[in-house]
Parts: sequence; C-alpha cells; structure tokens
Amino acid sequence: MVKMIVGLGNPGSKYKETRHNIGFMAIDKIVNDLDIKFTEDKTFKAEVGSEFVKGEKVYFVKPTTFMNNSGLAVKALLTYYHISISDMLVIYDDLDMVVGKLRMRKKGSAGGHNGIKSIIAYLNTQEFNRIKIGIGRPQKGVSVINHVLGNFDTEEHIAIDNTLDKVDSAVNFYLQSNDFEQTMKRFNG
Repeated sequence: MVKMIVGLGNPGSKYKETRHNIGFMAIDKIVNDLDIKFTEDKTFKAEVGSEFVKGEKVYFVKPTTFMNNSGLAVKALLTYYHISISDMLVIYDDLDMVVGKLRMRKKGSAGGHNGIKSIIAYLNTQEFNRIKIGIGRPQKGVSVINHVLGNFDTEEHIAIDNTLDKVDSAVNFYLQSNDFEQTMKRFNG
C-alpha cells in the first residue's frame, strides 16, 4: 500500500507563514522529524518527499499550483503512483474554526475553501480524509483575502504551534495504525 499526505498552501516566500499556508506548515513539521528532503517535481506541479513508514511508502506533498488549483497536482500524483483516494489525507486551513482548533473528517463539502473545491472537482468526490486547522474569521474591516494571506499574530502563533504538534502526532499515529477512524477518535477536538 501507498499513502499520500497533502498540505495545502501557496508556493513562494511571500506566502510562507500566512494563515492560508497552514497545510504547508503542517507538512514541514511532520517531515522535519523524519528528516525528509523535498524535490520540486515540475511534472506533477508539487514539492514531493517520501519515506517508508512501517514498510509502506508515504508521499508528503505540497502542491505548487497555488491554492485554487490544488486538485491538479493531487489528481496527477494519485494517478501516477496508483494511490487510492482512501489512502490520501489532506491538511488545510478553516476560516470557520477558532485559531488552533483541529477537526478531522472522512468527507464533507469544500465549505468555501478553494483548494478543497479544486480537489473535489478533480477527484469527483467529497469523500477523502482531511485535517482542518482553524485560522479564525477576519476582524471587522479586514477582507477574507487579506486575512487568509496575512500572518498569525504572536498569540495566535502560540496556539498554532501547539496545534501543529498535535497534527504531527495525529499523522504519525495514523501512519502507524493505518486507521483514520481511530486517529479521529483520539485527536479530534
């Protein structure tokens, strides 16, 4: 079996620490512990790193297509490596949850998230494992675009760092147990 862990975000240093890049930040946290090196694969339009975990190949992916076209890279990689959609996990930001809140689901709508909309459109299904990380709603007078492309403040960064630790633990538990249902029961909330 082969698994794929995808973090959503936008490529380039301009977006590195923005709220919308929490998926990339989660992938970086996970692979840092595993000492995995990424290579940019122009064919798949993604940065890809891989590692064997319990004898199973796991691909860690950061699409370089920009958020709104994430599905292009995801579909290409799933197809090329013959990875089942049920063996994919997507990590991304959620405006409708408080900063640092963590929620795991096995399916659901895009909820207005353009990266997820793109993946749903390319895969023609809403049924795939996901980890959503709360980034909170914008303050009064701040547009959604400016909010998601803005950086976390100092207080939010503390919450996000704690959440990224929890995501790291959850993904490692999932890879060891091969059971997303159990991972949800243990780490949701």
